[in-house]
Amino acid sequence: MARKEIKQAEIIAAIADMWQLLTDEQRELVANHMEVRRYKKNQKIYTEGEKPNHLMCLLEGKVKIYRDGVGGRCQIMRVIKPVEYFGYRAYFAEENFVTAAAAFEVSAICMIPMEVIVKLVESNNRLAMFFIKQLAVDLGISDERTVNLTQKHIRGRLAESLLFLKETYGLEEDGATISIFLSREDLANLSNMTTSNAIRTLSNFASEKLIAIDGRKIKIIDEEELSKISRIG
Repeated sequence: MARKEIKQAEIIAAIADMWQLLTDEQRELVANHMEVRRYKKNQKIYTEGEKPNHLMCLLEGKVKIYRDGVGGRCQIMRVIKPVEYFGYRAYFAEENFVTAAAAFEVSAICMIPMEVIVKLVESNNRLAMFFIKQLAVDLGISDERTVNLTQKHIRGRLAESLLFLKETYGLEEDGATISIFLSREDLANLSNMTTSNAIRTLSNFASEKLIAIDGRKIKIIDEEELSKISRIG
């Protein structure tokens, strides 16, 4: 069955935090240039070294920002949820992408040309402050995760990642299952460890009744203990 087309009114509602900062003339400019692109599960959105051209806003789905490291190992730097903006930092820095992005699942992304965004920022102080705040928040998250992934032991890193996913994507209707289907490889890449270590540590957490595992679904049973493991590192 074909997916429902996202109407312009729905896009505007999704980007309301930015939209409300624009004048009527600026809104018309954005409306005339924005487009929605859909991505399949695991499909790349942009690649490392590619020239940035668009501000991206995730409307539906889940996205990972990652970088390939030594020996082909991948490190997931950030995860994106609706409605978050991404893909624009490199343009402002006048450089090519230093990361890559791919869809965790079927996703829809609103694309706005960066030439349009720059034109708006140059004439709209409130919009400029909006993006400064967005970049500042992202930098803070990145700094915190850098410390967590480099200083914590394996158990602490995995516990932190599970809680990070829970805070980012929330829980399913049962109030315990993390609302994302994540492969063991992706979970390892998010936690800065090998896939075998991630599988072994997940099994240990399940044996200790901290979590329950059902395929790619992970249910948090003892969040307090996971938080303690994460803090201790």
